Amino acid sequence: MSDLNTRIEAMHRSDTRIAWAFVIGLWLAIGFVAYGTWDLAPSGAARVMLLIGGALVLIYNTAAIMAMLRHYREDRDFMYGLDIQFMDAARAAKGK
Repeated sequence: MSDLNTRIEAMHRSDTRIAWAFVIGLWLAIGFVAYGTWDLAPSGAARVMLLIGGALVLIYNTAAIMAMLRHYREDRDFMYGLDIQFMDAARAAKGK
């Protein structure tokens, strides 16, 4: 049972790292696009609208990832336990 808990913890930690890397990448990408296209906006009002739109994308996507991670943490044993069970069955079937 300890091995199962170790594997579940490792999978959860990996998924959490990947999710946060995605969030950081998204923030960097939106910032890069805003910086790169700043002079292309036709007016100050257009820049403000683009910044608001970008901020909303960042806020909602970050909140969605945080909610997903919370759900993963709550149901971690069930979700990752099933994944491990199916991975072990697939590995056993391949080995035969």
